[in-house]
Amino acid sequence: MSDSPGSRPGSGARLATARRLLQALTGLLLVCLAVFGAPAAAMAADGDLVKVFVVQDPAQTGGTLVTLGAIAKSTLGDESRAGDIFTLNRGLTQKDGSSLNSPDEALHPGWILRLPEDASGPDVQLARDTSGGQTAGSGNQVDGTAAPTDGSSSTGNTAVFTIPLASAIAVASAFVLALVTAAIVSRRGIKAWAAAFGRAMRRLGDPARRRRRLAVRRSIGSRFAADADSVRRAYEALGDFAATPQRPAVPVHALRVDESGAMAWLDTAEAPDDTWALVDGACWQRSASNVGWLDRPDAVPQANTGEALLVRVGTDEADCPVFVDLSRLDGVLSVTGNAAVARDVVQNLLAEVARNRPETPITVLGGADGSPLPAVPPTLRQLPRVEQPLLRADTTTPSIIRSPSNRHPVVGVVVVAGTPGPRETAELEALCGPQGSGWTGFVYGDAVGAHWQWHADEEGCVTVPVLPLRLTVPA
Repeated sequence: MSDSPGSRPGSGARLATARRLLQALTGLLLVCLAVFGAPAAAMAADGDLVKVFVVQDPAQTGGTLVTLGAIAKSTLGDESRAGDIFTLNRGLTQKDGSSLNSPDEALHPGWILRLPEDASGPDVQLARDTSGGQTAGSGNQVDGTAAPTDGSSSTGNTAVFTIPLASAIAVASAFVLALVTAAIVSRRGIKAWAAAFGRAMRRLGDPARRRRRLAVRRSIGSRFAADADSVRRAYEALGDFAATPQRPAVPVHALRVDESGAMAWLDTAEAPDDTWALVDGACWQRSASNVGWLDRPDAVPQANTGEALLVRVGTDEADCPVFVDLSRLDGVLSVTGNAAVARDVVQNLLAEVARNRPETPITVLGGADGSPLPAVPPTLRQLPRVEQPLLRADTTTPSIIRSPSNRHPVVGVVVVAGTPGPRETAELEALCGPQGSGWTGFVYGDAVGAHWQWHADEEGCVTVPVLPLRLTVPA
């Protein structure tokens, strides 16, 4: 038997399973009623209701002892009819094992005494006669109130009116059956509700999480502005990969330097020397014990020498700064994803260039989507928008991405605020292309075919896919 048209695959099997489970639960409920309901029904049909009086403890009557005369007066309106009550209860075994044998005998608390049929009043209760002339346990049916008895039965003859076990089992079984049925029928609804509730809770906590992340990112920015030592260490580590008479220069994708040593992401799977150990893939590590320059206080930063221009992109999971060499960009960096965080990525790179290479020329172009412009650090030399004749991209000339990546010094920086339009794309070609001026381009938007393509997310992080690394961006 196949599912009906439009039904989801497997829905027929799920419905069949649900039906079988419901049938099994219904059968179990009927068995419980058959087993436990018969004795209760037999007991219910065993006798008729009679009027009784339950003797209270003197502590509940203010210390007054209950007598047959007092009972006759309160239930029959005539104290002289105490003999009628004695006649009905003489010799009946009570639940404490004793019995009433004399009209003057003291009545025991808890005794259940039969009353004549014409008895009335608030003290009159109803009980079931279980053995012609014997009284059953009480259950107050007067004015809808419950009897003040404890629910136990008198020895052999009287039993208090209680909730039958079968009824309790039936109610509990029906409740369980309803729960199971609801769970089967609305399982998907419950899951969807739980997922929606979880999303709502996360949304409620989003503002606090954003504030905490922003505070962390701002602290990273302040630390970068005051930390020149990590820059010195990174340049010194980069020197290990420079060209020597024995080997050419080793391209370095990224560097991480801290007190424990240095880590480098390389283009090669061969160690530059025996002091470097392979960590994973093309990631190599050198401990501080093997790096003598880490402890040289007279080491001179190399930010103003050579072609290398190291900039800190952000911090990794260990809160250590990670550097990239802009001299190996040779074209355009495109940062996509969350627009605000992408702008922070470019803003931080400009601050790093200003610290390590002041007076670098910079020009800022507005993108086609009208994104806000970045703040240009005052130590950079800002130039007006390029007014030279725009170069038309030639199909025979390699574009920004199609050309091979070569290392060259950063002679200038061009920033495009947002996704570049045709005019901005042509200017990027003119400034950053292989036939251009050799500038380096930063775009916080989608620049199709950029040499470097990073992705920013709303958590304040940027992903560098080629490494791959996810770094927290300063703010």
